Amino acid sequence: MLFREESMAPGRKVAVVGSAGNVGASVVFSLVNTTYPADIMMVDVNERLVRGQAMDLADAAWPTGHRVRTADLKEAGQADLIIITAGARQQPGESRDDLLDRNYEILRSILNGLKPVNPNAVILMISNPVDVLTGIAQNITGLPKSQVFGSGTLLDSGRLRNYLAKLINVRQTSIHCHVLGEHGDSQFVGWSSARIGGVKLDQFPEMQTIDKTKIEHDIARTAYDIIEAKGATYYGVGVCGAILATSVLQNQHDIRS
Repeated sequence: MLFREESMAPGRKVAVVGSAGNVGASVVFSLVNTTYPADIMMVDVNERLVRGQAMDLADAAWPTGHRVRTADLKEAGQADLIIITAGARQQPGESRDDLLDRNYEILRSILNGLKPVNPNAVILMISNPVDVLTGIAQNITGLPKSQVFGSGTLLDSGRLRNYLAKLINVRQTSIHCHVLGEHGDSQFVGWSSARIGGVKLDQFPEMQTIDKTKIEHDIARTAYDIIEAKGATYYGVGVCGAILATSVLQNQHDIRS
């Protein structure tokens, strides 16, 4: 039985800007492994590479019904969800804040290229320094603050839960402990609100002898260790991007850090 293509195409449109790169491609790969089909547009200045990435990722998308294709910035500006991953790569020893000057110019060029932006669109910022660039994106687009947000400390909170899961021998998703503040060197852990199954984290015997300051430092420095070892981080933030995208597309009312 034959169907017209438009009858099969998913309805919600997601644009990933900078998707020829490791982070953008990882976001798309994580998205195509979710069960909520979408029309995923991959956008990048490197047209040849993004075309190859889109073809490869389309091969991974058939089990879940996603459509993966390339697009330009104008079309991306009309998407329901616009995920921005484009930017300069963080070098070994370089802080996220060191990227600001370079990535500000890249972001401004992208946002101008997206115009006119769909007034109902949600923009998810992943490029670093993510908190500052999120504020800049909101100012440039003029979209309500409720429609422009960053990936924040979701990845850092995941790293923290991985650490605590090994320490206490409990599943990560059963741990309610968040890294808060800036996604960067000044981030901190909300120890006082941390719970496992409703029980305060500090009540677990394993927590009595640990150095909390060292844990905060090590979690904040995880990205530097990965960059030193392999040049970039992308799988973890790719999953976080897909989690946030799914929350938006399905209006899940999730609470994320």
